[in-house]
Parts: sequence; structure tokens; C-alpha cells
Amino acid sequence: MFSNYLIGLREGLEASLVVCILIAYLVKTGRRDALKPIWIGIGIAVAIAMGFGCALEFGSQELTFEAQEALGGSLSVIAVGLVTWMVFWMRRTARHLRSELHGKLDAALAMGTGALVATAFLAVGREGLETALFVWASVHAASDGTPRPLVGVALGLATAVLLGWLFYRGALKINLAKFFTWTGGMLVVVAAGVLAYGFHDLQEANWIPGIADLAFDISGTIPPDSWYGTLLKGVFNFQPDPTVVQLTVWALYLVPTLAIFLATPEFLARLKGGGRSTAAPAAEERVPAAE
Repeated sequence: MFSNYLIGLREGLEASLVVCILIAYLVKTGRRDALKPIWIGIGIAVAIAMGFGCALEFGSQELTFEAQEALGGSLSVIAVGLVTWMVFWMRRTARHLRSELHGKLDAALAMGTGALVATAFLAVGREGLETALFVWASVHAASDGTPRPLVGVALGLATAVLLGWLFYRGALKINLAKFFTWTGGMLVVVAAGVLAYGFHDLQEANWIPGIADLAFDISGTIPPDSWYGTLLKGVFNFQPDPTVVQLTVWALYLVPTLAIFLATPEFLARLKGGGRSTAAPAAEERVPAAE
């Protein structure tokens, strides 16, 4: 449940910050007349993301078992690729996010209502579709027959909306660069579990051999239905009896990806005491309070 909460929080907060920056800029520049097209674009983006998620869930139920596993495994691999790109992109772009959005908004204001709708739709839609895909893959991987994975996602999204509103009102200020660095690292760990489970799905679909070749089996020590087995499953997508392929893919993704993500001047400077790196300015984004 925690891993799904983290996904909802991290992905939802990115979308919330984009919305806050767009709305706050229009309010502070006296262009409240442009708020309606912005909200229309945001609404369309949210609706399409929700529709995409529903299509993934209900559409896959009509397939055969092998086809379901093949689809789930393939989409899990794609989702991990997208979320990995997003984690590195946000780390690099966080310091320029507000100025970049302001520039796009200024251009849209000069072009008219349709451009405003398109700007809001594209800014939020990318986050929405990416979130829907990764949430579906993660819930599919962590599913234990209970609604807890979906509850975790919903709580994460609700927290993200609340934080976004507090940022907008000026009631909350945190160093977003540090937030995205730490949550990005945790998200890489979650993504490793999703990727391993995705390859397990592909093995069950007979796309990849080795479904019977287990790396180890500690189900007797850590029963999947025990409270600690459930906790490990919910947080890390841990499986007590992974195949050799699963374990290999998990290690080959997690170790180099996490090492590359964390071994940066910015992260090392913060790790030593919160100081600023001499290699680049601190990536800190403050959302202006509404007047």
C-alpha cells in the first residue's frame, strides 16, 4: 500500500504543481479571464487519463489468461521506462519548471482561447497518462485481492491535491528539489519491483522461458499471507519465490539506475548537510501564493 501511496503522491504532486503555477501566474498578472480555458484543458486531461486507466483495467479482463499476462508484462516494462525517464527529467528540470511554464503560457495568451486549452491539456495530460499507466502496472503487480493498492493510490493523490492547494495559498513551503530527489530514489526502488513482476507476467505468458527456475524460495520463512510478507509486498513488491529472470532483471535495473540517480553533485551536497552544490544552483521551486 505504501508503494502505491508514494506513486499517487509523487505523480499527483507534479500535476498539482503544474496546475498551481499556471493558475497563480494568471491571477498575479491580472488575467483571470483566462482561467476558464485553463480549467477546461485540465478537465479534459484528467478525463482522458481516467478513461485510459479504465480502458486498461476493463479491456484487459476480456482477454485470455496468456494475453492478460502478456499485456500486463509489456505495459509494466513500458511504465517503468516512462517513470524512470520522468524521475531523471524532473531532477534536471525542477529549477526551470516555473519559468518554462510561464513562457508557454505567455505564448498561449497571445494566441487565444484554444491555445490556452491546449497548453493546460498538454501540461497536465502527459502527467495524467503517465500516472494512469504506472498506477495500473503497480496495482497489477501489488494486487493481493484487496482494495488496499487502490486505496493507497487514492490517498496519495488526495495528499498531492491538498499539498498543491497549500502551496497555492502560500501556507506551505518546502524545498521541492529535495522532495523530488528523495521520492525519486524511492520510486526507482518501487519501479524495480514492478519491472521484475512484469517479467514474471511475460514468463507466465510464455514469452520468456524460465518460469520454473526459481532463484530461491523462502515462502516458509516469509509467508506471502503473513503481515510482514504483505508489508514487504506492499512496499517493495517483494516476492518470496522469484525466478532467476526476475531477480536478474531486478538487480540489473535497480543497482545502476539508483547509483546513477544518487551519484550527482546536487544529491551528494545535500547528503553532506544540505549545502548547495558548486556544480549547479539548487533546484528549488517555490509556488507563489495567490493574492
